[in-house]
Amino acid sequence: MKTYTYSQPEAIEYTGDVPVIDENGQAVASYKRIYDSSLKKTFDKMFDFRYFLKFEVYDPQENRLFSVKKISRRGKLWFEGVEVSTKKKYMISYENWRLGIPTLYISDGTLKIELDKELEDWSRFLVDQEEIAKWKADYIDGAFFMTLHIHDSSPIQQPAFFIAICQATLFVGA
Repeated sequence: MKTYTYSQPEAIEYTGDVPVIDENGQAVASYKRIYDSSLKKTFDKMFDFRYFLKFEVYDPQENRLFSVKKISRRGKLWFEGVEVSTKKKYMISYENWRLGIPTLYISDGTLKIELDKELEDWSRFLVDQEEIAKWKADYIDGAFFMTLHIHDSSPIQQPAFFIAICQATLFVGA
């Protein structure tokens, strides 16, 4: 299992770089919240910084690895993730949202990952009910300290995938 940690300031509107550290203490990536324009950022303030939502993850050389953005059209809400190098797209959407606690699914059309969302404990990524990764945020002294574990058996080993999705769906949310 691989472990990654990072610390996010409390303010969800924070747009600075956040380094992601591996278990050897090395910075392996960074991410930041992106606004395509200052106008979008101004409008987003009216919606508690939850409407225009986009995160990008970079490698240590500042090459973009993964991007995720929130999309809301005709009363429907979903997120779209893109692995930059392959241009592979992932649809991240809620199912059963009318039944109380919605289930979040991530799919590229072949692979379907369930995200078992927990607010106070580990949120788990599942494929065929088997855990492939888990993520947790602990609030300590005005900041969130995140931990990501990726199992060796996971079909996706890229931490950028999990970090972008977690920041958009779990940290900021819908």
